[in-house]
Amino acid sequence: MLRALATGPDLPVRSDIDIDGTFRRYRMRIILAITLAYAVSYTCRLAINVVKKPLIDGGIFTPLELGMIGSALFYTYAAGKLINGFVADHSNVKRLFAIGLVASAACNIAMGFSTLFWVTVLLWGLNGWFQSYGAPACVVALASWFSNRERGRYYGIWSTAHSLGEGLTFAVVTSLVAVGGWHWGFWGPGIATVIAAVAAYFAMADRPRALGLPSVADWHNDHYAPPAAGTPERGVFATQLSILKIPAVWILALASAANYVTRYAINSWGILYLQEARGYSLAEAGGMLTASTIAGVVGAVAFGFVSDKFFGARRPPVNLLFGVVELIGLLIFFYGPGDPGTMLLGVVLFGLGMTGLVTSLGGLFAIDICPKRVAGAALGLVGVFSYLGAAVQEQVSGALINSHMRVFGSDRVYDFDPAIWFWIGCSVAATLLATTLWNTRLRD
Repeated sequence: MLRALATGPDLPVRSDIDIDGTFRRYRMRIILAITLAYAVSYTCRLAINVVKKPLIDGGIFTPLELGMIGSALFYTYAAGKLINGFVADHSNVKRLFAIGLVASAACNIAMGFSTLFWVTVLLWGLNGWFQSYGAPACVVALASWFSNRERGRYYGIWSTAHSLGEGLTFAVVTSLVAVGGWHWGFWGPGIATVIAAVAAYFAMADRPRALGLPSVADWHNDHYAPPAAGTPERGVFATQLSILKIPAVWILALASAANYVTRYAINSWGILYLQEARGYSLAEAGGMLTASTIAGVVGAVAFGFVSDKFFGARRPPVNLLFGVVELIGLLIFFYGPGDPGTMLLGVVLFGLGMTGLVTSLGGLFAIDICPKRVAGAALGLVGVFSYLGAAVQEQVSGALINSHMRVFGSDRVYDFDPAIWFWIGCSVAATLLATTLWNTRLRD
């Protein structure tokens, strides 16, 4: 299997083709493929969040069981993102990406038939493993085809896939569930992701060097600094291991873990919170969080553009700015008046700030401070912490919500305050940790 996934060898630069035209053509196809296909596949990760209330109300699962099911995906995704991040640096990413999408889609289709707790845990855990093929493949493609001082902008464009996927989940998947029942919350994303996988496979390409093109840094003449004279050439695996010696990577990993607690808290429990604490219907709650994802698209693009254009590709000052915006949004969302206008302001600010931070802490900054040939390993190391944070969040949040839920006959009354302060506290920690990396060195 590894041989089938392997990237091609470096080839001599071809003289019989238009290098500039070939680069431009592939770059346009790749950025469109990884953004749109990853957005569609994201619905396969979030589908369970839309159906929590129908599953609870139908007596199929409790909030505690749903927290355990949700955490299964995050634990396997965390392990998979680390392992597959290392694998992606050696892989033909078009194959790795497409295989992961098809396998994740199959898990979602099977989820639509499952009402047994441990079977559901197993399926959702497998889904997390196959989902973990996606981000490393996309980030290796970005590092291979887009150079240092433009990567923030293109990474920001790709990061809109998170928000686009969330928007598709909250707008389209909620509608499917409202019309066809909870089963279609899994079947719809599964079918759409198979189609996206086929399209992405035919649009993407292997690394430039494997196609007889120069590296993108050479093509753009865009290096942070030339290697010192006499610097020995290291193999890919040795370079991957070298990132473990960079202290900033570990701080970044902890910041991302804390950030992902809040990110997935809103994704996982936001609809339930809006329904039970604010009195919104499923459609209204889905529409409200869709507004957050639209703002997230703007936040992802804005983060890359602002950090590239106004801060010379330095991310820490922009991390602080977006972290403050996110915290203001959270406070408005949870403690502001419940009228739609104020709630909309809160979710928009949250979406702007959170997605900007996810763009940076979840991958872009890791690529900046690590050698580009091992972008997948850098993403994987940060990613394992990110999704351990998300997994811990799922279990802790489920337990806090379940323990503070009171049942009166057929009615359930929720107290979300303990969970809310857990989520806000993690956002504060993420912003402070990210700010400590103010003067971190960047690497080619």
